[in-house]
Amino acid sequence: MKKSALWSFMLLLVMALFLAACNSDTSTQEKEGGKEKDNSPTTSEAKKGGVVTFGTDQAPEGVFDPAYAGSVVDGYIQNFTMEGIYDVNDELEYIPNLATWEISEDKLTYTFSFKKGVKWHNGEELTVDDWVYALETLATPEYEGPRFNYAEDIKGAKAKKEGKADKIEGIEVVDPYTVKITFEKVKINNLENLWNYPMPKKHYEGIAIKDLEESKQVRENPVGLGPFKVKKVVDGEYSELERFDDYWKGKPQLDGVIVKVIDPSLATGAFQNGEVDIMNIRPQSVKELSALNNVRIEETTGVSYSYIGLRFGHRDKATLTNVADFDKFKSKELRQALLYAINRPAMIDAFLEGKAEVANTVIPRAFWVAAEESELNDYKYNQEKAKELLKAAGYVDKDGDGFVEDPNGKPFKISFGHYAGPAAFEGRAQAIIQSWNDIGVKTEMATGTLIEFNLYNDMKDNDDAALEAFFGSWSTGSDPDPSGLWGNHAEWNYGRWVDEQNQKLLDKGLSEEAFDKDKRMKTYVKWQKYFNEEVPALPLWENLDLYGINNRLQGVHINAIGFQTDVHKWNIKE
Repeated sequence: MKKSALWSFMLLLVMALFLAACNSDTSTQEKEGGKEKDNSPTTSEAKKGGVVTFGTDQAPEGVFDPAYAGSVVDGYIQNFTMEGIYDVNDELEYIPNLATWEISEDKLTYTFSFKKGVKWHNGEELTVDDWVYALETLATPEYEGPRFNYAEDIKGAKAKKEGKADKIEGIEVVDPYTVKITFEKVKINNLENLWNYPMPKKHYEGIAIKDLEESKQVRENPVGLGPFKVKKVVDGEYSELERFDDYWKGKPQLDGVIVKVIDPSLATGAFQNGEVDIMNIRPQSVKELSALNNVRIEETTGVSYSYIGLRFGHRDKATLTNVADFDKFKSKELRQALLYAINRPAMIDAFLEGKAEVANTVIPRAFWVAAEESELNDYKYNQEKAKELLKAAGYVDKDGDGFVEDPNGKPFKISFGHYAGPAAFEGRAQAIIQSWNDIGVKTEMATGTLIEFNLYNDMKDNDDAALEAFFGSWSTGSDPDPSGLWGNHAEWNYGRWVDEQNQKLLDKGLSEEAFDKDKRMKTYVKWQKYFNEEVPALPLWENLDLYGINNRLQGVHINAIGFQTDVHKWNIKE
């Protein structure tokens, strides 16, 4: 799935983060004392210039090149400063941005034609060399970032990654504005899975790939193609962006944007005092923010969901494969019991103020391939059913302590991890732990407490033994293909679930057969039914995307994948 790291963790963002292609009204109304309070935007004239503040409740990691970023907040900043080859419209369709393309009759070769005159922030002109450099970087053995999967389908990319070739065979530069990309095989989403972002080749000149991620050019002095450029960064506090006058779509209307870390518990006061103009808000903030005359709430069903991951193994970073060598959750009945034990509707009401819908699949409803609920087991909360499944699988309490032993009679305990954040996160984590303890599955908090967000992501990346089960969220982006998250050897398959039927169905969903829309739909429904039966991860809910916006900020366009479409059109009306 696309943009996952940029939206999920964004992630974890995301997960981000995932965001139906229907938008809410740009105003909300609430009755107070028998009168309606109108929060609709102001109608005064827009003024040129000005600075707006985007609030985020997590600190950025400070990585300003998408090839290396793993934080949703870094992704937000990059969406102000970077541009991609293609864009995504409200219908979740891929459309040309920096380049157009033509597809060969055999569907293997894509010819990209770049726009002329597009400038980097340092004044250099964008050419195909910048994109080729990015693709070659991802396929370099020394590249240790998480994005090789966006280049691996190009013919010869794997050979380069393995050190068997100096260049990617399937890349042919025709001229400074034209390049041909040939893929290993026909797949319906070769375009969607192709790396979207050029790199400023001259800006990175002289830097070894192994040193690029930690370089000043990536972390302190980045160069992008977007409407704003990085001016100043104060670690843990804010990033100041300034207008790029030579932006290829036209001079931005704002002078700049500040991305500032805001404690979500203080969001209402920050909006009221004018300290923040737009923020992806928590459900707990909606009621208070709705009472402010200067703020409007926008709400949309998006492409994000939350789940509980279960550990099946580890990732072999040398071979870029997932290895299933951890058997704690091998029993399907155990996995099903853990899901039956969780009262998801009650959790949505208690911790999300009702701003989510129970999910039984990991393909959000916004996608045309999403299975109907009637085709899936709904795992309705049922502790007795959970206990029956445990008993049938051999998980019984043999020593009378109230907790089950495993089928071999050995003590059984789950270490569950959750990242730190608002107060609701502690309650949410404890509710999950209590749910499993209530059915006799002893569960404890990994490390004894909630884990700092960036450290939590590192622990997942490195298959930390403390995270046997873990809370996660994904923002899937606009491609319905789930293989980037759930493929047998996907890097973001953090549970390291490896299953032959899983991969067979995912491959079929991308094959030449999948160019028949009906056949692709049937394949993905079959995959969802299989996932729903096997529950290698426990789907919890699809999140509603909620935004608080100061009425003085206009031009914000929100759709299923976010709020940063055409940010050069943002403007201030006082």
